[in-house]
Amino acid sequence: MKDRIEYILFTGLSFLLRLMGLNLSRKFAYLLALLFYNLIPIRKKTVFENLDIAFPDKSFEEKSKIAFKSYLSFCISMVEILILPYLSKEKVQTLVEIKNLDLVKKKYDEGNGVIVLSAHFGNWEFIAASGSLQVNIPFNIVVKNQRNKYVNDWMNRARTRWINKVIPLGVSIRTTFSVLKNGEILAIVADQRGPEDGLKIEFFGKKTSVFTGPAVLSLKTGAPLLFGIPIRRPDYSYFAEICEIDRCNLPDDFDNQVKVLCERMLKHLEEIIVKYPEQWLWMHKRWKH
Repeated sequence: MKDRIEYILFTGLSFLLRLMGLNLSRKFAYLLALLFYNLIPIRKKTVFENLDIAFPDKSFEEKSKIAFKSYLSFCISMVEILILPYLSKEKVQTLVEIKNLDLVKKKYDEGNGVIVLSAHFGNWEFIAASGSLQVNIPFNIVVKNQRNKYVNDWMNRARTRWINKVIPLGVSIRTTFSVLKNGEILAIVADQRGPEDGLKIEFFGKKTSVFTGPAVLSLKTGAPLLFGIPIRRPDYSYFAEICEIDRCNLPDDFDNQVKVLCERMLKHLEEIIVKYPEQWLWMHKRWKH
């Protein structure tokens, strides 16, 4: 019953935002950010703990500014996602201006599969929906199941409305391996922490656990690792640049190859976060272990 009530509220808000339209809904997100930052401070303590680790030299005022803007960025992303199913295919194609997108098609044509990485940054759902339509190639998106089954099904219907497919996080590695062996594109949001006993990599000067899956899949299949992080402009448009994670000059043994690739991926992410810190999702306990 609880899940059904949540779903009714969720879809009701989605319908209301649809009536408001995309531009007005984005402005409404500012009110939501004020609510969640000041009155219902969800994970606010975690946000400041993370900012203390990442930016120890910044003042409390600077961190507070980043923190609020991060809440605002998240709220904007959420209202945009709630409206996503109602946008036209033509509109979705233009949501993100993607530089170097031809690299995706070039690597796809090589036949080894492609791993496209992103992060909880800007609007990560937009780049998957828009990027696949722009190259006209389906993305197999690895997704984490939501606690609420009805909301989870709604999200997956939105993700697959056009040409994309979803792969639930936690399915057999054989599924993702097969996707790449078939020469398809695997899309992964790859910035959250890994298991407690996983590989530890330095991130903003402090070691944290990482998921090694993308690096392992790349090394075992030969699929290139591409990174595309959507960045929101002041006018709410998005841009991203596709770049390839260098796989040259790797160590001889497999474990260290995985480590070096993970280091390179985290370094790229860190460089983007430093430039646009307010657009990353700081609510996640990234340095928990």
